[in-house]
Amino acid sequence: MTEKKILFRNKILKELYFEDNLSCVDLSKRIHKSFPITAKLIEQLMVENLVIENGYAPSTGGRRPLTYSIQKNVMYLVSVAMDQFVTKIAIMDMQNNFVSPIEKIVLPLPDNTKALDALIEKIAQVINSSGIEKEKFIGVGIGMPGFVDVQKGINYSFLQLPNNASITKHISEIIGIPVFIDNDSSLIALAEFYFGEARGEKNAMVINIGWGIGLGMILNGELFRGHEGFAGEFSHIPLFLNGQLCWCGKVGCLETETSLLLIIEKAREGINSGRLSKLNSLTFDDIEQAFDGIVKAVRSGDQFAAELFSKAGYNIGKGIAVLIHLFNPKKIILSGRGASAGKIWSAPIQQALNEHCIPRLFQGTSIAMSSLGTQAELIGAAALVMEHYEQEPIINKQIAA
Repeated sequence: MTEKKILFRNKILKELYFEDNLSCVDLSKRIHKSFPITAKLIEQLMVENLVIENGYAPSTGGRRPLTYSIQKNVMYLVSVAMDQFVTKIAIMDMQNNFVSPIEKIVLPLPDNTKALDALIEKIAQVINSSGIEKEKFIGVGIGMPGFVDVQKGINYSFLQLPNNASITKHISEIIGIPVFIDNDSSLIALAEFYFGEARGEKNAMVINIGWGIGLGMILNGELFRGHEGFAGEFSHIPLFLNGQLCWCGKVGCLETETSLLLIIEKAREGINSGRLSKLNSLTFDDIEQAFDGIVKAVRSGDQFAAELFSKAGYNIGKGIAVLIHLFNPKKIILSGRGASAGKIWSAPIQQALNEHCIPRLFQGTSIAMSSLGTQAELIGAAALVMEHYEQEPIINKQIAA
């Protein structure tokens, strides 16, 4: 098969991944090839057992077209979701199902020169222990915090190699599978755009509420990464005169008054100072469990826990007011780990918008909670691989070289 045919064949698989099932007419329009050529490519994919018929599309008045979808259990993705402290690795199929339990490892990134080797070792272990033939893995998608250059495959904040060598090329050469990296907040936005609350939206802001406060921007129907891929550093908008040093080296960043780490730290300080709260029995050794415990306390009516979320939510709302003034988005989506708190955020954010946003601007913007939960970054990492899937012949040549 020629490289050109492989390219269009992969385009079909890519479109079916993002839309689940499509007719030959739909696919022909999406890959910009004639109906007969598209039909022939689909036929070949069916012979290879990669695509199956999926019944007829709903009637629109004429003859119902036959639709197609990707065959199950023939292609897999390795999806990696990293934050500053914990890394999760999953194997996913073409329907975004997790085909094995999500592997979770404690992997601190700041000042950790061994982090990249540990990551590669764990990815290889997950692949080898899966029982799936290596040829069925079409790529590894990795979401990570920091300043990530998608094109060069470099993270300027963490996991750095000597001379700023490419992380993607380095991992690919070791495990023998194409690798793609992107900023964690960008991938969460990608997941929301294709499969979540931002699906079909032309202009939306996806806020990643985590140990920092990230941002993914959907502008004019595309994920906007900026000149070098660094767009969306929402955490580091200088909004406060609080004298608090941010990890970026600046003072008064949005993150210093909003992050989940701040909520946990304020909870610890309050308990130590004698605040009466259901949090008195909470252990702070595991930050994930600590955050989940604070959320549980808020939902059970704990006043102190509610105060913590109210203050952080109000300050997130101040940041959102800036976004609305700058971009006039149709939708704001709260996603990432913090979205598990759900409607707890709604009231303080709305209060901040009432106080800091021009009413004519925010009255046309809706705020939604993610339906993807804590798995948004893993889903986004899988989507990242499929965004690049049509380039597979080129990528495989680079790996072999």
